[in-house]
Amino acid sequence: MDLRKLKTLIDLVSESNVSELEITEAEGKVRIVKFMGAAPVVMQAPAMLAAAPAPVAAAVAASAAPAAPTEVVGHAVKSPMVGTFYRSASPGAKAFVEIGSQVKEGDTICIIEAMKILNEIEADKSGTVTAMLCENGQAVEYGQTLYIIE
Repeated sequence: MDLRKLKTLIDLVSESNVSELEITEAEGKVRIVKFMGAAPVVMQAPAMLAAAPAPVAAAVAASAAPAAPTEVVGHAVKSPMVGTFYRSASPGAKAFVEIGSQVKEGDTICIIEAMKILNEIEADKSGTVTAMLCENGQAVEYGQTLYIIE
């Protein structure tokens, strides 16, 4: 995708009430997500990122990099994939875990939807959930911390 076209799309998302825009073309797919109080983040499919000129690839990689997390004590449960984070099995259902919940290794603690497939994410350590770092329905990245267990 042309850099001018990409910049125009980013500006349109920034100035509008649209929070997310995804465009698929022959060269690949671009997804622009606007978080409240922050500039839009551009995510490109790997094929497009490889085909982009080096300055564009570096700018996209820098803009898509998550902010440095604050110092957290405990075991971080990280997302094994890119997708949409859900705290419960269905919209009206009780959340798998809350802050203060006791979990055992192997307990389901959330679901990440990726490519229309619901993937149950299990605790990889027993303990108490001390922090939830994602909101229900939030897009998450690979390696992003979801929960802290102590």
